[in-house]
Amino acid sequence: MLAVDMTGDAVKAKNGSMVAYDGQMDFKKLSGGGEGIRGMVTRRITGEQMTLMEVKGHGTCWFADRASEINLVGLQGDKLYVESSNLLATDSGLRTGTSFTGMRGASTGNGLFTTTVEGHGQAAIMSDGPAVVLRVSPQFPLTVDPGAYIAHQGNVRQSFQSGVTFRTFMGEGGGEAFQIRFEGDGLVYVQPSERNTIAGDV
Repeated sequence: MLAVDMTGDAVKAKNGSMVAYDGQMDFKKLSGGGEGIRGMVTRRITGEQMTLMEVKGHGTCWFADRASEINLVGLQGDKLYVESSNLLATDSGLRTGTSFTGMRGASTGNGLFTTTVEGHGQAAIMSDGPAVVLRVSPQFPLTVDPGAYIAHQGNVRQSFQSGVTFRTFMGEGGGEAFQIRFEGDGLVYVQPSERNTIAGDV
């Protein structure tokens, strides 16, 4: 559960994620994930679904979603790429958008686009179990199962690689038909469980 103390300021949170509050709070649904009409149209075209609400007031507001673990990510003008289903809340000053993910999105079943968060402030991302933060460096690239991927940040390039072979179709494969490879310099957030993905059914 995430407790946010507010003194007249605001946060953006996943619609319906408020579980309790004290003091005086106002709730307003944001169209297009807080990006206005253009953002709403973009999200409908891309299939990246994210409905946010703005919470503003004085007091403490608690947020949660399906008892997921909550991880705070601090942004200092950089950009965070996160699956929309894993984004719980952000400081109101952070900007949200969409980014093309190519085949990675297709393999996870979440579509070809992912949510971006950028600016200065904190974002709360969710994971099924405590998230692990893994470092990517030029000397040490990282390969991640699409079902365990949550988010990444930094100067990181991602590519989609397939381990599908004849043995996979004969039922003798290792069960990890598709992976995401990260190269560059940054951080990747993974969860200790795997969501159901198209890749997992191959």
